[in-house]
Amino acid sequence: MVRPLRTCASSSPLMDSQIWRQLPQELIEHILVFLPLKTFFNLRSTCKRFYSLLFSPSFISKHSSLYSLTNNTENTPSPSPSPAPFSSFLLLSHPQFQQHFPLYDSIHNHWRMLSLPLSNGSLSSLASHLVSASNGLLCLSLRSSSSFLVCNLLARSSRIISYPILPFAFESVTLIPTANGYKIFVLSSGSSLNSVYVYDSRGLHGPDSQAFSIVGFDLESGNWRDSTEELPGNGELTFARLVSNACEGKLYMIGGIGRHGISRSMKLWGLRGGETGREWMEIGSLPEMMCKKFMSICYHNYQHVYCFYHEGAICVCCYTWPEVLCYKISRQTWHWLPKCPSLPDKWSCGFKWFSFVPNLYALV
Repeated sequence: MVRPLRTCASSSPLMDSQIWRQLPQELIEHILVFLPLKTFFNLRSTCKRFYSLLFSPSFISKHSSLYSLTNNTENTPSPSPSPAPFSSFLLLSHPQFQQHFPLYDSIHNHWRMLSLPLSNGSLSSLASHLVSASNGLLCLSLRSSSSFLVCNLLARSSRIISYPILPFAFESVTLIPTANGYKIFVLSSGSSLNSVYVYDSRGLHGPDSQAFSIVGFDLESGNWRDSTEELPGNGELTFARLVSNACEGKLYMIGGIGRHGISRSMKLWGLRGGETGREWMEIGSLPEMMCKKFMSICYHNYQHVYCFYHEGAICVCCYTWPEVLCYKISRQTWHWLPKCPSLPDKWSCGFKWFSFVPNLYALV
């Protein structure tokens, strides 16, 4: 017997709990999958059934399919995807911050603070160092336990990955999302030649050595490919950094132009395909006053300069400076992001920025 709907004081109908109980599981999932993810986050605390549903394979599949469909609708006037269900952040890591990080909300333009909840008590006491972030996952190095920690803060899941060899010194760590999870690309510095280790679901692969040059590394085959494109700058490059927009398959280069290791200007190039092959095309130059400020910050020590892509912008950073220089690709404009208000003035080095876009369904 179906009971009539009750009405609350605001005259909005409420469904009787008996009706919900009689609905088949697949129908409940179909209804809930249309809720915004933020709303469902609040709903999951009402009962264990909703909480377990959030991480069930069938619900994840339906929600992911619906989100992909709404991002690729034919009525979308531009090829850019619709906004992600969560805000996107620039995350700052510093040696003085232990298991918490300042976040800059690039959508609402204000600062937040993120704590790292480590449920394992033995891990919470270990000194951690954030080395990479991608697809909602964070990768931290736990030096005292000779391992990496990969975690998804939204899903509260994590995985410990032991170093491939001991002792293990590395120059850089890159977390790369794949169709079935992720891979970790580690550039080791244990000898005169750089060695590469790649971690995936089947374990660690490597090392593979390669002398310094601009090359491509195929994560699937484990092979290096020499770059055939002529470098820009007419032989006057003082430094160069590659930036990848993996979603659109675009590659950019930030570089200094000058002589004798001294940069007088900084330019941005994009790799474009043409009739005669691919080549680097100049996109823009950093305005003179901003260039002078940036060069005075790094003091021509370009090893401190690093870059990354974040939500339609190219971010240029320096380990010795707390601010971020951004180039907005759609507007073709440069600007400095505001300094984090919680940073003491006496901190003068060790600033490491990451692009962080939370993703509930990123598996560790």
